[in-house]
Amino acid sequence: MYARNVRIKLRANCVPEFTRLLEKEIIPLLRKQKGFQDEITLVASQRNEAIAISFWDKQDNADASNHVVISTS
Repeated sequence: MYARNVRIKLRANCVPEFTRLLEKEIIPLLRKQKGFQDEITLVASQRNEAIAISFWDKQDNADASNHVVISTS
């Protein structure tokens, strides 16, 4: 198993929108990716920061997820 960590700096007062986007768009998109196992996201709302840890079956599949485009418009 391979874990991939991503640190995300959020805009002020953006935590509810980030949480909605994560649950409704990002997680469903990741579930469609080859080798995706699970995701853990930690949010520090006081610091407007999130840490996302995704779990993959192989490093190649985790690396391939870097090329997925997510539209936030």
